[in-house]
Amino acid sequence: MKNTLTLLILVFGLFSCSNDDETVIETPAPIPTIEESTYFPSNGSDVWETKSIGQLGWNQDKLQPLLDYLELKNTKSFIILHNGKIVVENYFGTHDITSPWYWASAGKTLTTAVTGIAEQEGLLNINNKVSDYLGTNWTSAPIAKENLITCKNLLSMNSGLDDTLGDDVSPANLQYISDAGTRWAYHNVYVKMQDVVAQSSGQTWSSYFNTKLRDKLGMTGTWIQTGGLSVYWSNTRTMARFGLMIYAKGKWNSTQILNENYLTAATNTSQNINQAYGYLWWLNGKSNYHLPQSQVQFNGSLIPNAPNDMFAALGKNDQKIYVVPSKKLVIIRMGDTADQVSFGLSDFDNVLWEKINELIN
Repeated sequence: MKNTLTLLILVFGLFSCSNDDETVIETPAPIPTIEESTYFPSNGSDVWETKSIGQLGWNQDKLQPLLDYLELKNTKSFIILHNGKIVVENYFGTHDITSPWYWASAGKTLTTAVTGIAEQEGLLNINNKVSDYLGTNWTSAPIAKENLITCKNLLSMNSGLDDTLGDDVSPANLQYISDAGTRWAYHNVYVKMQDVVAQSSGQTWSSYFNTKLRDKLGMTGTWIQTGGLSVYWSNTRTMARFGLMIYAKGKWNSTQILNENYLTAATNTSQNINQAYGYLWWLNGKSNYHLPQSQVQFNGSLIPNAPNDMFAALGKNDQKIYVVPSKKLVIIRMGDTADQVSFGLSDFDNVLWEKINELIN
């Protein structure tokens, strides 16, 4: 009993000796931020969840000026995704959610993706020479020079073949101008990668593409041959689905469609001549860049108003897929040429990003 009283006195003494003017209030532990998971729309469904401009804290009053500018510049459709959910989706004129339109050279990145899938399945190796798959004499270059051209050279636009001869990719029109890897030039010869995939898979290009990429993402659309060009046509949401898979580092829902390491290589500088080019992807934020049909090096970033980590699929007459990991954005634009015929990049890109920045910042 005596020990119990002593203990009580000691405890009471501890409390009574505290300074009333220095009451200690415990600060509650911060509530951990729950990272929003990337949203993917269901395959075979028109349902696509949305997110409001207000939820994101964007500038609502800057949306209409952006849409007005897009309409002025001959846009047919425009979508902004934030972490997979639709924030802005607009169609202009008679174009609507179901209308097909051409991807032009923005569709080159579909070839990049399917090449990566074929490589991860062990069907090909992009470091191997193209003639391993297509046989010799697929060009008019001397055999020793032809054998320098790897699949990676086709993806990187540094095959060394003459880019001034047009889009025809018959052997007679694929002529040597420099050793592979020593010259960057925007050239339709990349399309031979579709033949490499077909040969190595034992399927037609379209069949392999549909099974391994299109159908897995719930995309629609088809490839149409126009002369030497292989052009993909689809509605705008299909383009957004592909952009979303790229944003999600090759995943669709919980399935890894495209190897992340390959995709990282594809969306970083692929050669030492044009720093703003990966595997058929254009890259922002680099110290210099080259443009199609030119050997001139331009200093500075590709699209100065766009975030440095933005990379893009750019097609003739201003078909666009912009992917911005830091902002969790995928942005799609389809339509007629904004100003004048261009093969990829145009002044429209930089002004458009000025308008987008006013909305999102």
